[in-house]
Amino acid sequence: QVNLVESGGGLVQAGGSLRLSCVASGLTSAYSMGWVRQAPGQEREVVASIKYEGDSRYSAAFVKGRFTISGDNAKKTVFLQMNSLEPEDTAVYYCAASTIYLLENYASPSSFDHWGQGTQVTVSS
Repeated sequence: QVNLVESGGGLVQAGGSLRLSCVASGLTSAYSMGWVRQAPGQEREVVASIKYEGDSRYSAAFVKGRFTISGDNAKKTVFLQMNSLEPEDTAVYYCAASTIYLLENYASPSSFDHWGQGTQVTVSS
């Protein structure tokens, strides 16, 4: 049984910061871990991910250098430091892990096969 548990969400004013954390248990190996978000009425979108082979990082265009992903494959942890938050960043943020090998970066929600329950991030204007 694989479990991904997120923490660190909450309510913050525009321009503020939050740090999301995720730890996976029962996951013997993964090719990637990352963060995916879903705003009300919208589809899920990958925010950022780490591909462990080659330590390749992917960030969505809307991140614009504001968010930093980090993690430890051995500990099965992944973090997302979010700075300069905007109201448009309001969403449920999901930790995700992938046991699917891909040549390219993990930039699509369909790249991931294990999910956390999600943590709400709300940015007020």
